[in-house]
Amino acid sequence: MARRKSVRKTKAGSNALNEIPITVRVNGVEYKNTVQPRLLLIHYLRDVLGLTGSHIGCDTSNCGACTVLMKDVWGGEWRAVKSCTFYAFQANGKEILTIEGLARDGELHPLQKAFWEHHGLQCGYCTPGMIMAALGLLLMNPNPTVEEIRKGISGNLCRCTGYINIIKAIDAAAKEMSAKGVKV
Repeated sequence: MARRKSVRKTKAGSNALNEIPITVRVNGVEYKNTVQPRLLLIHYLRDVLGLTGSHIGCDTSNCGACTVLMKDVWGGEWRAVKSCTFYAFQANGKEILTIEGLARDGELHPLQKAFWEHHGLQCGYCTPGMIMAALGLLLMNPNPTVEEIRKGISGNLCRCTGYINIIKAIDAAAKEMSAKGVKV
């Protein structure tokens, strides 16, 4: 059963009258907060909820380091979104999956495992966003071609790897996920 957490952090000088109440489910846990209208989702995840796995790279949606999955709580499909382009209040009534929510019972998710086994990372800064973008792709297209993988991660930048091992990792994870029936 999912836990319910209520977290309230406000910065000195914030005006509680301008705050917006939100309820979101993040990694299976429901959170109720009030947030400033200008608070970006990435800052809500990192600064309010303490989920620092999603990174802040460019603040302009160019790099993809902040990518998370989002869907409506009442149904709908998971979609990869860049959390630096959403306000926290826009996540009200939504479900969010971050890199911290992938591993289950101490076991890495097939994408995490594949990135490890196929050396799909070097410095690791882009890795959480790259994995979440790849998962978004695999949920829409469980058996992508190499070209479809390239296109699927084209909104995520990596300055270290040259993408070859990232693509190999995503391809291997797609095969494992299909074979084992893994969805998320």
